[in-house]
Amino acid sequence: MKEIILCKYGEIVLKGLNRGSFEAALQRNVRRRLKPLGKIGLRSGQSTLYVEPLEDGIDMDEVFERCKKIYGITKLCRSVGVEKNIDAIFGVVCERFDGALRSAKTFKVEVKRSDKSFYLTSPELAAQLGGMVLERFPHLKVDLFEPEVTVVCEIRDEGAFIHDIAVDGAGGIPVGTSGRALLLLSGGIDSPVAGCMMAKRGAEISAIHFEAPPYTSERALMKVERLAKKMAEYCGHIGFYVVPFTKIQEEIKNNCPEDYFTLIMRRLMMEIAQRIAERDGMMALATGESLGQVASQTMTAMVTTDAVCRIPVFRPCIGLDKKEIIDMAYKLGTFEISIEPYEDCCTVFTPRHPKTRPALKDVEKAQAMFDFEPLIEEAVQNTRVKTVKAY
Repeated sequence: MKEIILCKYGEIVLKGLNRGSFEAALQRNVRRRLKPLGKIGLRSGQSTLYVEPLEDGIDMDEVFERCKKIYGITKLCRSVGVEKNIDAIFGVVCERFDGALRSAKTFKVEVKRSDKSFYLTSPELAAQLGGMVLERFPHLKVDLFEPEVTVVCEIRDEGAFIHDIAVDGAGGIPVGTSGRALLLLSGGIDSPVAGCMMAKRGAEISAIHFEAPPYTSERALMKVERLAKKMAEYCGHIGFYVVPFTKIQEEIKNNCPEDYFTLIMRRLMMEIAQRIAERDGMMALATGESLGQVASQTMTAMVTTDAVCRIPVFRPCIGLDKKEIIDMAYKLGTFEISIEPYEDCCTVFTPRHPKTRPALKDVEKAQAMFDFEPLIEEAVQNTRVKTVKAY
């Protein structure tokens, strides 16, 4: 039997005249993600992307796992396609579900008929197939509500497709349909979640990380790169920028009031990030901030940070509590990496009593105690960049 993965569209079907560009973007992303696995064919029809191996030896388990992480696919299933003939359909059901039906006590047949020209209605085909299954496996009983085995048959324009219950895909819309954004990626739990949330809404994500050796270690940087690699399974290739930040942090410590260390640091991070974003054609910044989570994430603190920004700053985690963010991090596979005990530059020179309700004029006055412009430009010029791929 030749296996075909059916990837069902979600929001794409609502896109009207723009639908074609969304479908094309999804196909590009799927093709890029699956290319290392061998020759795989893609075709689109009836709000579904058909993913089919074109040579022997394709690891369809891996194909399926990768497709589950591609934004734009809401449901997917591993199916077998046959001609629209009741005997051919039943033959596939017996072959594909033989072991499961022999060991089960209950089953049901579910039919979806998008080809309305087929000579049987959905209930009629379900009844016929169910009767044939009962004749072949007389120990079974029909259970329409909690069956142990569900046999699904879809009658589509190009054939019949038999599979079990579809599983959830990543949802959202295809990456690359909503512009480019630069994510401030720390080693924590929140920012990888924020980056994936942006990608789910179609943004092409790059990531920027600030290192401060010797206060931060090479292992801390490796940890963040591993986070980017895990994110890339959902986001696609990620441009990974590493900014040398030690000199700036030392001058903040030496020249600015301690209570304002974190606020000034974040303002300078935003300035550096937006210069790189503007230079490299990205339209916005993104962060993992959640309102009120820590001192630098109060509303007044974020206002003072955003005062330096000339481009939009997106905060997709802004209304989530910590448990919700952790749950999403578990699902994405980033949580275990995030909690590894390697420091990042945000923990360097942390003030004992940070300002939680700073006045913008006071922050600007504290920052003006030292001319950071030459160091900002030096950091931008010395930023390293590489591409992080998922596979």
